[in-house]
Amino acid sequence: MSGDLTKQVFENVRDFDLDDIFDCGQCFRWNKQPDGSYSGVVEGSFANISFLPSENGEAGGRVTIWSNRLAESPSLREKFWRNYLDLDRDYDAIKRLLSTEDAVMGRAIKTCGGIRILNQNKWETLISFLISQNNNIPRIKACIERLCVEQGRRIGRLRGKPIYAFPSVDRLSVLREEHLADCRLGYRAKYIVETARRIAYDGGAFLSTGEQMPIEKIEEYLLSLSGVGPKVANCVMLFSMKKSEVFPLDVWVRRVMNRLYGMGEENVSAMKDCAKRNFGSYGGIAQQYLFHYIRTVARDNPALYERLRLEESDETDGAAVPE
Repeated sequence: MSGDLTKQVFENVRDFDLDDIFDCGQCFRWNKQPDGSYSGVVEGSFANISFLPSENGEAGGRVTIWSNRLAESPSLREKFWRNYLDLDRDYDAIKRLLSTEDAVMGRAIKTCGGIRILNQNKWETLISFLISQNNNIPRIKACIERLCVEQGRRIGRLRGKPIYAFPSVDRLSVLREEHLADCRLGYRAKYIVETARRIAYDGGAFLSTGEQMPIEKIEEYLLSLSGVGPKVANCVMLFSMKKSEVFPLDVWVRRVMNRLYGMGEENVSAMKDCAKRNFGSYGGIAQQYLFHYIRTVARDNPALYERLRLEESDETDGAAVPE
């Protein structure tokens, strides 16, 4: 497949780490390769992304993308990937702002400061986070991959293995729950087909324009969709609509706020007030630093992980549980 791919390079990229970006729970179709790069499917196109740190000791480095996405138009291709990887946002300034008077956030940023919020496809993000409910990240990825294999369009092969695009609204809107049995989605299959029908009915008008809507209006619409609760709605707004002020809360994040900030684990309103007061317009970015930080630290600290560990039965409203 490499002969069909076009190269896109971005130089002097700072605050960028592939593991932080693709393993922080915001996306599910990217997989790490033996050489440290990540391969995935974006907007119906295969892509591979690598990062080479600067050799002269300076911060930053080179991002190299091989993809057939917009191969015929260099200007549109560059614009797409710059937006997708959020390269025009000054994360260094955000990190300084968030950590100046917050020691907890400072530790989180020091551990996983290479996170950037991907600007993903709205439809795919919505369905992906519906699937994330009561699920851990490896199983979410497996469910989504099965859905793509069963219902998506084949777009090529990589190392002899077929690659599939994410299934369209039109495709899923004509299905019944039993048509998704092989995807092993459980009760989520009902949410998916009902949501697909609703979006097909309104032509995706609300979903496609969510970026331009006030948070209250697009959140109201998202919450009216089958199976969508506050956590899923916030993730859709953060990861596909550039609503970086939202602060997605699930059982895991509530437990993190309890352990790291001493807040009552069930006091959701206090956590939202804290996020609004302390993180402001970067609440979603702050949440990703905290979420990924505690997962990273817990992996190397069994005692801490045991104190924070979630049983699947505890999880509600779209939580992606650490693997």
